[in-house]
Amino acid sequence: MKKPLLSTGLRWLWLSALVFVLDIGSKLWFMNHLALYELIPVTSFFNLTYVQNPGAAFSFLAEHSGWQRWFFAAIALLVTGALSVWMYRTPASHKLANGAYALIIGGALGNLFDRLVHGFVVDFLDFYWGSYHWPAFNLADVAICVGAALVVLEGFLAPADDSASSGKSDQAR
Repeated sequence: MKKPLLSTGLRWLWLSALVFVLDIGSKLWFMNHLALYELIPVTSFFNLTYVQNPGAAFSFLAEHSGWQRWFFAAIALLVTGALSVWMYRTPASHKLANGAYALIIGGALGNLFDRLVHGFVVDFLDFYWGSYHWPAFNLADVAICVGAALVVLEGFLAPADDSASSGKSDQAR
């Protein structure tokens, strides 16, 4: 028997959609209002900028001839598919896990959109401290990192599964 979709973690895909819309909207704003590499100083350690990143985090593989675009697109699709299956298998009441998965999916789809439409990912958040400069990033990257941190946190907070030692199954609980 099929379970109702709203009883599963897929109910949390609204958060993925919100992340996607905010990410794409912010990237379009920077593309339309700033020249490439233009800086808007905000504080003594933070700028807004417009950067095109053909690689992954920290411009990983950015110097290659273009195959990485499809490689990272495939990874985004695989991660989105796997997390969607996990969300379907996870009850909607598991808010932390489903929220984390939804954040990662929204971020992955935001960067996937950039790769497929532009051939690069738009980054615009630029932090630095003295001469140390953190690579520019975007809202999708923030959502992915926060989601990953929440997955780790959820792993620490989740009760240990004692079904193997007690002989009980998840269905019997």
